[in-house]
Amino acid sequence: MKILVTGGAGYIGSHTIIDILEQTNHEVVSIDNFSNSEPATFDRIAEITGKRVKNYDIDLTKYATLKREFFNQVGKIDGIIHFAALKAVGESVEKPVKYYQNNLNGLINLLKCVEKYNIKHFIFSSSCTVYGNAKEQPVTEDTPTQIPESPYGYTKLVGEKILSDFAKTKHGFKGLSLRYFNPVGAHISGVNGELPKGRPNNLVPVVTQFASGWIDRLVVHGNDYNTPDGTAIRDYIHVSDIAHAHVLAVEYLDKHDTEKNYDVFNLGSGTGVSVLEVIKAFEAESGERLNYTIGPRRAGDVEKIFANNRKAVDALGWIPKYTINDAIRSAWKWQQHLNTLKRDGKVLHG
Repeated sequence: MKILVTGGAGYIGSHTIIDILEQTNHEVVSIDNFSNSEPATFDRIAEITGKRVKNYDIDLTKYATLKREFFNQVGKIDGIIHFAALKAVGESVEKPVKYYQNNLNGLINLLKCVEKYNIKHFIFSSSCTVYGNAKEQPVTEDTPTQIPESPYGYTKLVGEKILSDFAKTKHGFKGLSLRYFNPVGAHISGVNGELPKGRPNNLVPVVTQFASGWIDRLVVHGNDYNTPDGTAIRDYIHVSDIAHAHVLAVEYLDKHDTEKNYDVFNLGSGTGVSVLEVIKAFEAESGERLNYTIGPRRAGDVEKIFANNRKAVDALGWIPKYTINDAIRSAWKWQQHLNTLKRDGKVLHG
């Protein structure tokens, strides 16, 4: 099959491309306008896989450009894996219109192209934020969704609704929403990992960059939650496990005969880990001591969430194989790779 990966230079997108190239014979093309990534990601993909992926530098919110410069050029597309979106919880609280404009318009324009070019499969990058502050843990796919704490999370909830409604109208079309919990880690080679522009918002790159002196503060946002150590609990899942779930999801859509033309799956490890536990695990793996500070809770954050992943395990055959320690070890290996590049004078954002 020929698969379009949007946000292919991004964190999860690039790891998914790697997994597709290593595990299948599918052809991959990418759309990424590098708003929060860099072209060098495709060099890293080529270094790991030995294969070069063609990327189209297009803004998904520009429908005419998307048709003219991509879909009218590349020929038949069998499926789309849609990652491209703004994703910083805190920034979304500060700039909600920016998030609604980018995340929702990009999805809508892609679905208009799905209809126009008769594309059969669509996988949407969703989030556990759609569960909000769920009363019962772990959450299942049947756990009621809530209005999320952040505009970012709300774009994921609305995105799922848009895709679900679209799927009802299209015979022969199948869509999935994969609800990620907290992707962490890097490719086992240490050659590809998370590198957002500017100061990172996710915990693990904040930890590794702080330990390397790239940023000057490590703040734990709140230690007064109703959790064993007072810090927020999340379900940290290795990015390569998340990536492989997409390969299995493509196969599921292509081969699985079901009356459902839309479904959702949780992608999490099934284990809740606190912020302080992540910090302690990093210190144990790296031998580095982290002089963190305690700050107030961050707007938009939920107290505790972790997954019941049984549905994805049973339906997709997805079995996460990496632990939180594996993830931290690989993230630190990636950070050391970046430190070497920086010492050698290579231009890096971050």
